[in-house]
Amino acid sequence: MKILISAYACEPGKGSEPGIGWNIACSAARQHDVWVLTRESNRGAIEAALQKHPVSRLHPVYYDLPSWIRRWKRGERGMQAYYYLWQVGAYRVMRRLHRIHHFDVTQHATFGRYWGPSLLPLLPIPFIWGPVGGGEDAPRFLWRDLDAHGRRFERLRQIARLLGEHDPFVRIAAHRSVAAVAVTEETARRLKVLGSRNTMVFSAMGLERSEFEEIAALPPPAPAPIRFLTMGRAVHWKGVHLGLRAFAACGVTDAEYWVVGDGPGLVELRRLATELGVASRVLFHGMLPRRQALEALAHCHVLVHPSLHDSGGWVCLEAMAAARPVVCLHLGGPAEMVTEETGIRIAAGSASQVHTDLTTALRTLAGSGPSRDALGRAGRTRVQQRYLWDAKSDWLNDLYVSAANPESRYPDPW
Repeated sequence: MKILISAYACEPGKGSEPGIGWNIACSAARQHDVWVLTRESNRGAIEAALQKHPVSRLHPVYYDLPSWIRRWKRGERGMQAYYYLWQVGAYRVMRRLHRIHHFDVTQHATFGRYWGPSLLPLLPIPFIWGPVGGGEDAPRFLWRDLDAHGRRFERLRQIARLLGEHDPFVRIAAHRSVAAVAVTEETARRLKVLGSRNTMVFSAMGLERSEFEEIAALPPPAPAPIRFLTMGRAVHWKGVHLGLRAFAACGVTDAEYWVVGDGPGLVELRRLATELGVASRVLFHGMLPRRQALEALAHCHVLVHPSLHDSGGWVCLEAMAAARPVVCLHLGGPAEMVTEETGIRIAAGSASQVHTDLTTALRTLAGSGPSRDALGRAGRTRVQQRYLWDAKSDWLNDLYVSAANPESRYPDPW
């Protein structure tokens, strides 16, 4: 088939949105002719990757708004406005491409948030919406731990999402999609409320086989000291403060807690570690290049990822591939990836219960090497079976076939 994919963010060798856009396009191109429309700024990385590892059926198309508009794209609000205008301008390119190539299926891949606009469904072609996320919420009882900035962020996020749900282009995407793919159950519920048909859950997280083999080859950590690791941006909704409090309370005095990442909340996290009396055992590494970040992962025994609302959680996938158990809240994307066989998911019932259960989880894993090893092995197997793009491409192919043939049965949620 001929497939047109809109991927504003699309870049090889990256995690998060750029990696998702790239991997979806490459996976689709294993069995179909794919045109992926993305930003001009991604051209260099894409062309270099294709020169090194050609994908013969992948046809990148680049589009950007005029330079005078790009100049005021600063900060979060500027980026959101630019993204909206990019969708409007890109529609003209997509319409021209369809006149030339007569596509069988279209797909909106990135940005992957359900309350953002897409103009692809205006084309007279079967439209797949997603994978999209963003329907996840931080439980209200956990807002009490946040500073004024964090609480303001959560309120504004809810307002932005509500406004997005009433955007006419979002509504059109919901009603005209032949399939709506959510990355979490929370987002799937929001898509159904908007009126989407054939709503299914499919994680957008995945690893190339070469990435998996690189991570799986990491050596095991030394037996002592036990090291817990949190990796990601130092922002309130990543929940690093929850991990630090649990570490301080778990009573394992010969353990360390490593924090890899940078962001506006780093100063407050350092202050919290001092206040809790564990500053000498908490190492803040800041932002590290990928190679050094993987080396940090190799030295640690357990990944602690207590994110309050995370559609993805790429680091959970990498930790599982490295055979490290994961401790997370039973919320969002991490809860889709992590199971009882691969880590510990903390139910989000109340603030005191989260603290108690998170503390118990760290204490338990610190004291039992066999349990850590068993969870780690199961995590690596789960990634190998369900989260390599080799396997994901087969599910996507079934989705494309079903979208192009209305009588076909859609693949089961995965």
